[in-house]
Amino acid sequence: MADRIAQTVVRAYLEPDVEPIFHPDSYGYRPGRSVLDAVGTCRQRCWKFDWVIDLDLRAFFDSIDHDLLLRAVSKHTDLRWVLLYVQRWLVAPLQREDGTIVARDRGTPQGSSISPLLANLFLHYAFDRWMAREFPSVPFERYADDAVAHCATEAQARQVLDAIAERMAEVGLELHPGKTRIVYCKDADRTGSYEHERFDFLGYTFRPRLSKSKHGHHFVNFSPAVIDDAKKAIGREIRSWRISRRSDKSLADLARMYNPIVQGWINFYGRFYKSMLFQVLRRLNDRLVRWAMRKYKRLDGHYTRTARWLASVARRAPTLFAHWRVGVLPDGWTVGAG
Repeated sequence: MADRIAQTVVRAYLEPDVEPIFHPDSYGYRPGRSVLDAVGTCRQRCWKFDWVIDLDLRAFFDSIDHDLLLRAVSKHTDLRWVLLYVQRWLVAPLQREDGTIVARDRGTPQGSSISPLLANLFLHYAFDRWMAREFPSVPFERYADDAVAHCATEAQARQVLDAIAERMAEVGLELHPGKTRIVYCKDADRTGSYEHERFDFLGYTFRPRLSKSKHGHHFVNFSPAVIDDAKKAIGREIRSWRISRRSDKSLADLARMYNPIVQGWINFYGRFYKSMLFQVLRRLNDRLVRWAMRKYKRLDGHYTRTARWLASVARRAPTLFAHWRVGVLPDGWTVGAG
């Protein structure tokens, strides 16, 4: 507890000095910036640039060079006690679950209140400022150690990737060879093909998708949507609720129980290409139909009739459930009908 208080105090001293110098495309753990801001900027740039470098740093938080990090901190404070505390936290040994003690000569303690700021400060000098100096025409988005860079041509992407790999080696980091890749942002106007035409970034998968213009025309667009792993996790969570067995609850009870969770999914994964998230949320309606079949004897064994009943409820109370509010309605009624 004492360490956490001290880390919060040090962060309060450092953050006002370092925050103004951070790169505008550094999004992680910064005031007024979010994951969705980074995803939205990345989407816009994928439409403008044909190629993306999907960067993955191997074991970043365990690999940060202590000397380089302390040099970065010393650029922004002359308070000896701040430097002393940061140094102590960096070299403090790690205790494993079995009680063994592991000495540390690199890396930052994860989970502490100061760790995100120290990581951003390290990468500001190791990556952000270096990219702005060496490749000013190559925009990027970085959230902590997760980053993508945008290039106009494949040749430029290869050149930049090689340079980034060398730069990371200079500062004691390494690009993961199996996860770092060059990606072609294929869409209706970009013909041809490439080995990699999709990448994952901050919970979203970017790939070619069928989209609809404001004039009603369909076209292929390179866009982000909820990542497959998140869809599977949401599906598991919905199954774990065992809604059909909660016949002691009313629909209003179920809405109060689950709306906060569902609304969180909608707020995060429903920002871009929301139809992919809606495919998963439709399972909730199926669970509600099965709940009604068990709760009401007159509906027992009649799935179609129960679905129509649930649709009539949604017609009368379209804001009852969070997913109904955004148009994920039971079969038999859709937004704009009747």
